Amino acid sequence: MRVIGIIGYKKSGKTTLTLKLSDELTKRGYKVAVVKHINEDLDLANSDTSKYKESLTQVAAITPKESLMFLKNKKNLEEIIKYFEADIVLIEGFKKEKTFPKIVCLREESEKAELFDRLQLCTAGFVSKGVDPKLYDFNILNDEDIKKIAEIAISKSFKLPNLNCGECGYEDCYGLAQEIVKGNKTLEDCPSLEPSTLVKVDGKIVPMNPFIAKIIKNTITGLLSPLKGFTKGDIEIKIKQK
Repeated sequence: MRVIGIIGYKKSGKTTLTLKLSDELTKRGYKVAVVKHINEDLDLANSDTSKYKESLTQVAAITPKESLMFLKNKKNLEEIIKYFEADIVLIEGFKKEKTFPKIVCLREESEKAELFDRLQLCTAGFVSKGVDPKLYDFNILNDEDIKKIAEIAISKSFKLPNLNCGECGYEDCYGLAQEIVKGNKTLEDCPSLEPSTLVKVDGKIVPMNPFIAKIIKNTITGLLSPLKGFTKGDIEIKIKQK
């Protein structure tokens, strides 16, 4: 799964760009998901669902056309993304996240210093009176520019696991992410994305740093090796939980 962020301040065009980009990627055959950062509570006033939300931390609403799930306890992006079946996830907002590249929506020059974190792939903005068109790389309202941004999203989006294990040689995932954006490194330089031990729960990969992966590998191998018929090779274990 690949991820790209779309960040900027209010009225900078984040939502417009996210909608146009998701439409373009969908037309090209990609499964697209969106995560949006919202500062206010979700408004479900006067609905039965809102009554359940007052006392419960997990509520789902299912209709013949769609389903909604509300998780009251705070979840990070890594946990939320696990729910998606998508090729590319567009993250609107979350300016402080440091494990994926970003498109920066600008309204004025001063915002570059505030929003650039060395993970930006390009900039975008609206053509409007008083705004220098040289401020940004792409015009959000130009269909040809949206196609170019889609190409960037397809070729350069990525997501690091946010484990900050240091096995890649950098202090944290942010360090490696910057090098990937520069083109000096690739996802293959992240040991945690291709561990020697792979654990899945309900079909979803559980991220593990190399240290934990090694412990699990050695523990399972140590328990199985004395058994009759055990030979070296890939090991697959399936556990059904009631």
